Amino acid sequence: MDLRHLRYFLTVAEELHFARAAELLGIAPPTLSVQIQELERQLQVQLFARTKRSVSLTSAGRDFVEQARAVLARFDQAIDVGRRAGRGELGRVEIGYVGSAVFGGILQQQISAFRRQWPQATVHAREWPMAQLSDALEEGKVDIAFLRMPVPLGGTLQSQVLLRDRFCLALPADHALASAGAAVRSRALAGESFILPEQELGSREVWRRGGFEPRSMSRPGGLLAVLAEVSVGAGVAVVPGVLTSVVQLPNVCYRPLAGSAIVSEVAAVFRRHERAPAVRNMIAAIRTSKALQVHGPLNTSRN
Repeated sequence: MDLRHLRYFLTVAEELHFARAAELLGIAPPTLSVQIQELERQLQVQLFARTKRSVSLTSAGRDFVEQARAVLARFDQAIDVGRRAGRGELGRVEIGYVGSAVFGGILQQQISAFRRQWPQATVHAREWPMAQLSDALEEGKVDIAFLRMPVPLGGTLQSQVLLRDRFCLALPADHALASAGAAVRSRALAGESFILPEQELGSREVWRRGGFEPRSMSRPGGLLAVLAEVSVGAGVAVVPGVLTSVVQLPNVCYRPLAGSAIVSEVAAVFRRHERAPAVRNMIAAIRTSKALQVHGPLNTSRN
């Protein structure tokens, strides 16, 4: 028995006339009659009561109609699901991100846009340590990573910049440089203890410009942990400028860094030859996005 038998049976059950049913199905009436007889043999039950003048369903035939319709409906649904999954309308996208992507609104923007276009696809996002995200992409644990560049990327990965930012200085509100209210020169930070975020580019550029090595360093983890240490007076930190408008902690103030901007970028990183349709759909949308700009000057505080 196959789906063809069920379709033949239901057409006859609806028409109760073999010649009309055969015409609808595009086959010869004798062929249809043979197919129905084969179905009855396989089921070992008579489905139709036939006379020279009429065709009617038996009680077994009436019961079988409901089951046949249900089977065909489930089959058609499965075909529809498969086709939609192949187009990326269904499926799952696993996202890994660092705090910068959230503070800059990039993660929210991309997920919201994707969900509007593909509402039945599933998106799961969680924060990862930045150092682990490239490997997670390579290993298939994450489909798309939102992180602060630069990071080393293998040949199988590529990136799309979504936000261009500049670094600034976070320092305790009672620090002497905080009260000055001006842009801070790199050499003025010699002798300071530095709290390092996961992306150390800004800090290392400050040290290079100032011609010094920090007195001490700590690496507490994400940006909120970095600012928490600044808040308790453990040191100063070079952090993304986007934080000045979205994160205000007690005893933390932000100051611009003197000199040319130390630029950093938040990007989406993904596999170059992605196969999953839902992931490809999100990557295609990301590729059309224009990078947002975070502008200065940065000079805010909270006591």
